[in-house]
Amino acid sequence: MTSLIGETRQILTAPHSRRAVLAGGSALLAAGLTGCGHTLESPNSILIANASGGLTMVMTQLMKQERFLEHFGLDADLMNIADGSRILGGIVGESLDCSLMSGFGQAFPAMERGSDMKIIGGGILLPALAMFSGKPNVQSLKDLEGKAIGTGSIGALVYQLTVTLLRKYGVDTSKIRFVNIGSSPDVFRAVSAGTVDAGLAQTALIDTADEYHVHALPHGNLSEELPLYTYQGAWTSAKTIKERRETIVRAMAAYARMFRFVQEPANKAAFIRARRKAFSSASQADHEAEWHFIQTYKPFATDLVIGPDRIEYIQKLNMAFGQQKSIVPFEQATDMSLARDAIALLERHS
Repeated sequence: MTSLIGETRQILTAPHSRRAVLAGGSALLAAGLTGCGHTLESPNSILIANASGGLTMVMTQLMKQERFLEHFGLDADLMNIADGSRILGGIVGESLDCSLMSGFGQAFPAMERGSDMKIIGGGILLPALAMFSGKPNVQSLKDLEGKAIGTGSIGALVYQLTVTLLRKYGVDTSKIRFVNIGSSPDVFRAVSAGTVDAGLAQTALIDTADEYHVHALPHGNLSEELPLYTYQGAWTSAKTIKERRETIVRAMAAYARMFRFVQEPANKAAFIRARRKAFSSASQADHEAEWHFIQTYKPFATDLVIGPDRIEYIQKLNMAFGQQKSIVPFEQATDMSLARDAIALLERHS
């Protein structure tokens, strides 16, 4: 089984201070935090925590390879963290500056509880997942009634997306046994091994599903079925915006530059090179499949700004799942001025 569904680097943030994070130390090095050598006083330092899905891992490698952050004068540490609640905790506790590519659904309940979280831009606009099964008797979403589906924990992104898709097609989720396996790469390993009957994994795997003895289910491609679900975005706290706005704007400009870069067909070789570095044992077919997904769906927020419809959509899903009680107004939940400033900065540097 190739590294497209192989081990992803999971870095779990502990409740240490930002000063401790940036100072490094043996404990943090053991946890996988390397290169944390800059100081709190530097306006060029930034600590960014993103999700740990396969595509996000490749984009992290592409960011380093092409030195987009350095182009904007930044000394950045990039972390990939599997658990979005830990990203939230890091931002609230000020051990992290921001997240620029992760799910942000958990930020809205935090806002209801008085947190000063702000959604500041988009990342991946479409859910880059699809439903797969390795069971011959599972040929439709309806066939999943009475079966076991691999997901994350209840309320986690993979779980929420799974249930939302099934409800869209009238599947009785009370007849399904949801198994908490973890991230989408973990789920796909379980589907391929036959441990569960189905589960979500990267959409790019549709092209190479036969290699893993699985098949994609009709109406299971979330990039097409849930187009308003913003899979990943950029977010931080109002306090951090006040204290580090210019630094975050520069980082967002770097990400916008990368999003535009990767959706240009001429940059295929650079993307494949980054993907090979991220997943050294993956097949060429896997590399090509992910590139094909990006060029087909153009999923990245190249202009960063996301509108009220996307913010409301995720909140309505949260309410349906009992995770929040009411809609947080767009003006309270977001600050898109950073995204607009980042695009203006990018255009000046182009």
